[in-house]
Amino acid sequence: KAVKTISSVEIGKRVKEARNRKDLRQMDMAEKTGILRANIARIESGRHKPSLETLERIAGALGIPVANLLSR
Repeated sequence: KAVKTISSVEIGKRVKEARNRKDLRQMDMAEKTGILRANIARIESGRHKPSLETLERIAGALGIPVANLLSR
């Protein structure tokens, strides 16, 4: 059975939408996650596909399960 992958653009879109729902700026996310603001921007724009560890840090800062960022 083929495994469907999610694009970095879709992951970025979900991260940005979740961040905006929490009314957080990219700088707020950077402070909460320890990830540079520029890297948050790269993830949100789809220019970088984050590792699972990075997604766990982002999801933790947003108070949501990682699955919300990855599930189809």
